Amino acid sequence: MRVVIADDHQLMLDGVRRALEADGGFEIVGETQDGRNVLSLVAKTSPDLVLLDIRMPHMDGLACLDQVHARYPDVKVVMLSASTTSDLVETALKRGATAYISKSVNPDDLPSTLRQAIEGNVYSVGVGELEPAANKAAGLTDRETAILTALARGLSNDDIAKELWVTQQTVKFHLTNIYRKLGVRNRTEAVRLAYQRGLVESPLYNPD
Repeated sequence: MRVVIADDHQLMLDGVRRALEADGGFEIVGETQDGRNVLSLVAKTSPDLVLLDIRMPHMDGLACLDQVHARYPDVKVVMLSASTTSDLVETALKRGATAYISKSVNPDDLPSTLRQAIEGNVYSVGVGELEPAANKAAGLTDRETAILTALARGLSNDDIAKELWVTQQTVKFHLTNIYRKLGVRNRTEAVRLAYQRGLVESPLYNPD
């Protein structure tokens, strides 16, 4: 996946590049710290994905988003920002952003998070205000919700790890947190409670 990164902090650019390159499934084809350069970079490099910070000099991320979305509608744009107020996130999504990810995301999870966003499985990560009400009430994160949904589909830990591009150890870690937050002991109880509380939709099998 060809990626352009725009962020006003060089350390952030370096960190994102390292995380994506270490994954092996991404090619960084352009970087900039100036919003004015985003559109020309997209024109020159034909990326599949543009990662935009909200606050950049000369042209902010929302303005860049508008231009990329208008001129290159097939290019996915994901906002990667420390600003996670609900109004800002909702504005970005309404204006065409594929997803909005908080900079607090674990760098190791960034590649899989981006894949999930591009596939339309997540719209916000690290932004509690936009989590579904039931999931928010249960204290579940976007990643935990994705894993709980996969459980409800009957997937094994290995299948979940492959689908979400994470290790089985990461899946087990999230499952432990899910069980604790839901007050259950195992995956069957977790799925049953998830259906009862509306944490997942359209059950594909009966957890009993």
